[in-house]
Amino acid sequence: MTHSASATLEKIAVKTVKPTEYLSNIHPVWCPGCGHFFILRALTKALAWLKLPKEQIGLVSGIGCSSRLPAYLNVYGFHGVHGRALALASGLKANRPDLTVLVAGGDGDGYSIGGNHFIHACRRNMDMTYIVMDNEVYGMTKGQPSPTTPSEWQSKLTPQGTGVARFNPLGIALASGASFIARGFSGDPNGLTKLMTEAIQHKGFSLIEIKSPCVTFRPEEKEWQKSMRSLNIAPSSNPAEAAKAIYSSDGFDTGIFYQADLPVYEPTHTPCNNPEEILSDIEKELCI
Repeated sequence: MTHSASATLEKIAVKTVKPTEYLSNIHPVWCPGCGHFFILRALTKALAWLKLPKEQIGLVSGIGCSSRLPAYLNVYGFHGVHGRALALASGLKANRPDLTVLVAGGDGDGYSIGGNHFIHACRRNMDMTYIVMDNEVYGMTKGQPSPTTPSEWQSKLTPQGTGVARFNPLGIALASGASFIARGFSGDPNGLTKLMTEAIQHKGFSLIEIKSPCVTFRPEEKEWQKSMRSLNIAPSSNPAEAAKAIYSSDGFDTGIFYQADLPVYEPTHTPCNNPEEILSDIEKELCI
């Protein structure tokens, strides 16, 4: 066999994976112009670049516009209840450590009713990636302020503003023990693809906060495009340095703020060959 023929066979053997292979046949129902469309595109590009088998991916979500994501991907998905996506994903990763576990949510689902699960998911540092689509508003339920809404934002529901300090997800994640903390922007799909790829490859709990404009209830967020900028610093593994970068940011810096090699919680898992027998033993112990 000639060298050229061998090279040709090698090229054939290396299968090219297209982003569209990860899409389902369900058309997204987000509002036209919603930033979430670009997040979906970036995620499929990241999965294609990593060449992850579709049957080895588990995507879990909660409730909200962002949490529709599992329906739009041709991977194993679970649409859970409000705020519980991380709890469900933690159980999935504990039982199936071989899977690539992704979690999708929004600023309301993840930081309000799901805030407690968010803190402890960071603390456990299990190997999963949390994609939070932050539009600083409850879009699905008609525009209520969310935990990340600026206190001065006025609406029909909060004509005088909220009067409450906004949540700082990156700061909370750092203090709670997450080992990968980044911010992206839906209007930069190529940069977002790179961030997602690095987050999925990272061993530990990865948080990607993605600023994603809600063109329906926060049309002024279209101006975010003019304010976004790259962090332009190398990821730090020093919590003090990362904290300085996080708290000195006005929320429009994108990139990896923190990445460290921290202990990953990997609960021991014993395959259950006879679940009925185990359940019977538990019932006997409880005198049921």
